[in-house]
Amino acid sequence: MRQEVGRINYLKALDVHEHRLNAVQLERQRHLARQMRRRRPARFRALREARRVLEMGCFLRVSLLQSTDTALAMADQLTQTLLARVMAQVREAQSRDSGEFCDILFEIRQLVRDETIPDSALRQQVDRLIPFNNELFPSRAAAVRWKLTQQVRPVRRLLRSLLHMTFEAEKGSPVLAALKVLRKCYDERLRQLPDRVDSSFAPRWSEIIDGLDRQWALRGFEAALLFALRKALRNGTVWVPHSLSYRRRNEILIAESHWPAVRKQFIDKTALPTSAASYIDKLTAHLSAGLAALDEAVRADEISIDKDGVHLKAIKAEDRPDKVEQTAREIFRAVGTVQLPELIVAIDNETRFSWSLLGREPTHERDVLAVYAGLLAQGTEQDALGVSLMIPSLTEEAVGNAMRLLEDEANLREANERVLAFQQRHAVVKHWGQGSIASSDAMSLDASRHLWNARVDPKRRRYAIGVYTHVLDQWGIVYDQPVVVTQREAGVAIEGAIRQKAAANLERLAVDTRGYTDFGMAMARLLGFDLCPRLKNLRDRRLHIPKGIAVPDSLKSVVDPDVSLRQLERGWDELLRVAASIDDGSTSAVLALERFGSASRADPVYKAGRALGQLLRSLYLCDYFTNTDFRREVLRILDHGESVHRLQRVIYFGGIAPARARRREELVAISGSLTLLCNLVMAWMTRHMQMVLDNWRKLGRPSISGDVLRHVAPARSRGINFRGTMDFPLGVYRERLIPGAGEQQIHH
Repeated sequence: MRQEVGRINYLKALDVHEHRLNAVQLERQRHLARQMRRRRPARFRALREARRVLEMGCFLRVSLLQSTDTALAMADQLTQTLLARVMAQVREAQSRDSGEFCDILFEIRQLVRDETIPDSALRQQVDRLIPFNNELFPSRAAAVRWKLTQQVRPVRRLLRSLLHMTFEAEKGSPVLAALKVLRKCYDERLRQLPDRVDSSFAPRWSEIIDGLDRQWALRGFEAALLFALRKALRNGTVWVPHSLSYRRRNEILIAESHWPAVRKQFIDKTALPTSAASYIDKLTAHLSAGLAALDEAVRADEISIDKDGVHLKAIKAEDRPDKVEQTAREIFRAVGTVQLPELIVAIDNETRFSWSLLGREPTHERDVLAVYAGLLAQGTEQDALGVSLMIPSLTEEAVGNAMRLLEDEANLREANERVLAFQQRHAVVKHWGQGSIASSDAMSLDASRHLWNARVDPKRRRYAIGVYTHVLDQWGIVYDQPVVVTQREAGVAIEGAIRQKAAANLERLAVDTRGYTDFGMAMARLLGFDLCPRLKNLRDRRLHIPKGIAVPDSLKSVVDPDVSLRQLERGWDELLRVAASIDDGSTSAVLALERFGSASRADPVYKAGRALGQLLRSLYLCDYFTNTDFRREVLRILDHGESVHRLQRVIYFGGIAPARARRREELVAISGSLTLLCNLVMAWMTRHMQMVLDNWRKLGRPSISGDVLRHVAPARSRGINFRGTMDFPLGVYRERLIPGAGEQQIHH
């Protein structure tokens, strides 16, 4: 945190925050910054002055934006960690005190039952039993506030770092006024909070802030301000002008002056109604039909409902054709084994993905080898030195340069799209799915606890960084992105679904419970696809409906008539504006869901999105509960994602080195390279499965039914050697991969 704040102060001393470069689009600024970072100093000095100034300005500007985001994200995580630690202490203290109080209550009960004790003596004995060293609080939240006030040192250190930032807010913001008060206290080294300080920014802390002990009040003021500032930064009521993720809320949306024209285009594209009324009528009609179908399923004893919620019977195992296992063994026996370098070069010969990674046509075999080496160094647990030892013709420096080359996200996306397009050209792919359904989930890669964005994976109990992937029903990873393993994944799931280009007609996206929120479900529907969550928690299985809809008696225990249609109508236009801003790339779905999610409970946009999401969730659950085939389809595509994760772990079985995951570009390179290696394996398997099937057909062997091929997946690592000395057979494919090399001799 100190390092990031120091970097921010250094850049602000250069007045970088004063030059916003509004004439250059943000993506262009990032591109120019990446170019400068990759250039050697000698090459940078050789550029024309105008180009040097532009690249340097963009590099400094982007560095300031990224450092600000990193520092604020660190502060958010440190605040959350502090709160978790204090809550654990409070729970432990309450648990310890509860045992002591039980003993005291037992003794008081015995005294009350003893009729020989006079009333005056009884009062004295009861008073002696009550301990004076225990703090009594009306609630656990009050106990947490008192504990935070008591342990104010980490709060104070964090606030002193944050006060180096330039915070802005609307006029009259109580949080901004409180920040000015705190700056004055720190500048004047006051140990007591001045009298009559406004505590409206944190009403629940007013008892401490307005108390007679002004030194204790200052402690409470600091703790209250830290959490109020965290919430304000999340919901966008306070922002930092030199930031990407913590900008002013209107800056992450389509400009109000452009919105009327964009609104019409967005409505025409998505076929959404101009007003919420007609959309509500359609949803409520479907909801009534869904409730009737659910009531019928309950009466048929297919579903049980009690006071605890809805209980589903286990799905019967799907009938699989008898010849699935035998056919799979025969196919993969015919496919045979392969060395990883041979696999990579063979698919590159078909797709020229190395050209995309390189950003140009290669002129020498060293160009192609360097790209392969960088891909292996980023997509596996190996480092530059390890890969250079596996490919003797390359030096460690050459591999390191190639690794930096892969930090260009656009080139990695294009390479993956080429490989996916090649895989989808094979006929066998049609037996796996129609390309309209995908699943998304995160896989964790072990990381050092010293990385600021590493978190403890709840499942594996290790520090890790997440790689979030979208897997198509036809197999193949259509999108990937690095994530923090403990963050809510709804925005990440939506972002991947709308940015991917491999599936043009994506209709449904299956996610687990962490990839779902009511607001996220609404955003997904407005963007043209359905979010299909696997809800494990029974409380998430309740049905939320508007008032006035008839509810069968069998469903009343799980139905809550709490959806406000008026809130949906009031916030409809702004809700469309948020969806359109995500659609055209003005903002990311991750940022939009963070700004308008649960941290903005009082915002009309959140209220409208939550109301729509609750309606859509109830509709989805009616289908999920009553349609076994639909439920099986959701679970099946989620299993596809787990199969791909297993393949990823075979390729990347180690941990991320601390020196390789400090910048977002490095994480993007790791995630994208691992995804590309997985797609290369699945594309190679698909190609050779198709070759085996075509060969069998030529030999007159009876064709294999689609029901059998549906269960034979290409996410397979057996038969592929991922380790050892790498010998890339470039000479076999020289004419296609390096057409400009002429008669050049290929050595490998």
